[in-house]
Amino acid sequence: MEPWRSSADGISIALRVTPRGGRDGIDGIEQLSDGRCVLKLRVRAVADGGEANRAVLALLAKSLGVPKASVSLLSGATSRLKQVAIAGDPARLADALRGLAPVKSIDQGN
Repeated sequence: MEPWRSSADGISIALRVTPRGGRDGIDGIEQLSDGRCVLKLRVRAVADGGEANRAVLALLAKSLGVPKASVSLLSGATSRLKQVAIAGDPARLADALRGLAPVKSIDQGN
């Protein structure tokens, strides 16, 4: 199962973000204990004043090769679990995400 859904104008992605993660990067797809799948990200920025959210949006834009203005936060501004929208060709974006996000084992217990 993939943590993104396609729409006519792009995709929306479920994220689990680790602020102050030591580096900016995409760690893969993981299933949460409630069964939902999320794309795991980590950013160096701290979760203060929206810095981590800005870093997440910039990381996704750079990784997917889209303008920063195409990436927006839908929900989860103060939570580790977030929903973001990315405008663009949904098929191209989904293919790019599949290449960036290896699926992690469900039974890792993380």
